[in-house]
Amino acid sequence: MTAQAAAAGERAHGTRARYVLGPGPRQGPGCRCEPCRAANRAAENQRTRLIAYGRWHPYVDAGPAREHVRKLAAQGIGWKRTAALAGVSTSVVSKLLYGGPGSRPPSQRIRPASAAAILAIQPGIENLGPGALVPSTGTHRRIQALVANGWSQAKIGGRLGMTSANFAAMMRREHVTAATERAARDLYDEIWDKAPPENGQREKIAAARARNYAREHGWAPPLAWDDDLIDRPDAAPAEGWQRPARQSRPAAELAEDAWQLAAQGYSRKHAAARLGVSRSALGCAPNRAREEPAREQLDAFS
Repeated sequence: MTAQAAAAGERAHGTRARYVLGPGPRQGPGCRCEPCRAANRAAENQRTRLIAYGRWHPYVDAGPAREHVRKLAAQGIGWKRTAALAGVSTSVVSKLLYGGPGSRPPSQRIRPASAAAILAIQPGIENLGPGALVPSTGTHRRIQALVANGWSQAKIGGRLGMTSANFAAMMRREHVTAATERAARDLYDEIWDKAPPENGQREKIAAARARNYAREHGWAPPLAWDDDLIDRPDAAPAEGWQRPARQSRPAAELAEDAWQLAAQGYSRKHAAARLGVSRSALGCAPNRAREEPAREQLDAFS
């Protein structure tokens, strides 16, 4: 079959579907070429064997599949989207819900393969249609965490393909589209542990302003969030993630706290942000404390 024929919905030669229903896409006279006749004989032989062994179950109860489609719809996955995800025709799902032409009632039976494919679809952000609305909690927190790492909102908006006006409006909304949520999640997964470029003076200023803005608004960095909690409205960043900067803080105490963060995998930059001090202050802590063990501990920072 050519690509054009497949795109037009034409049924392939050598299949029982073409033998029974014709070339398609609508039902018509069946094809009686030798490949189609052979496919029909093979299908009938298979059916006969399954009946003889008591394993012929061409249909199953449509009730569970119908109820599942309704549950998915209640969670934002429409029936046409379900059909596409399951790889079944929209007519199968339409008849399952609404019946057929001539006031036919909804399907009471369905092919086992179709039922299994429909039941395999699970609710989740990855299965929602692009325009479906979802809570913005996780999206906002991920963006805020990136800002806390020094990524300016202008850079983030550009990476998400948004204008500055659309980005600002999105950050005020209680819901975002599933497409926006997925894009923000992908961007976060890509750069959560990467610092923004600071090659020139303008980039350095933008990164500093972003970090200051996040600090002023109490936005937690990525390392303060558990991946399993960041989307939950009732969740909070890790306890103690934010500490006020204290110039008079004992150097020995600062060095000890820094070592504990280094042991947890924090970089020098992230540890400094967590402790509310500059990276240079963190690097000088062992010398000020005059403690050789502390100096060795801080050498673990990258």
